[in-house]
Amino acid sequence: MGEVPLWLERKFKFDFPAELYPNLRVRLRGTPARLEEAVRGLGHEVLMWKPEGKWSIQENAGHLLALESLWRVRVEEFLRGAETLTAADITNRATQEARYNDRQLEEILGAFRAARLALVEKLEGIPSAVFARVALHPRLKQPMRLVDHLLFIAEHDDHHLARIWELRRSRS
Repeated sequence: MGEVPLWLERKFKFDFPAELYPNLRVRLRGTPARLEEAVRGLGHEVLMWKPEGKWSIQENAGHLLALESLWRVRVEEFLRGAETLTAADITNRATQEARYNDRQLEEILGAFRAARLALVEKLEGIPSAVFARVALHPRLKQPMRLVDHLLFIAEHDDHHLARIWELRRSRS
């Protein structure tokens, strides 16, 4: 089985036109449906399985929810013209403390869908020129436009969806 590469090792090259922001909004809007499809029909044991102490399928889903507040803060920072974006907690304390395996999957999925819809609706009201605004990403140590941030979110979504599908294939 091919393992999903570590997120923190990813490098990004943001060299595409800012005018692609509508495509990225649509991609972000679709993540809740893709997540729901990935977990559909899975039993409790499969959802909770933690191979080698790594996150379970349900914890990966919860992690997507946990980061919605960071994505929202960063969008607000772009709107204000901040020079540097808020740093993520790379220890993922919020994901650990949320104890997603002790929660109902439907609650996690519903909260994620609502939070993501709110983010996408916020993006739909932003003038097109704002998507080219630049701020420094604190971990990557590189400039990032708002449109690049949307790609970053979409890639992060896909990273965790790929991990969920990998876990699903391993246990189903």
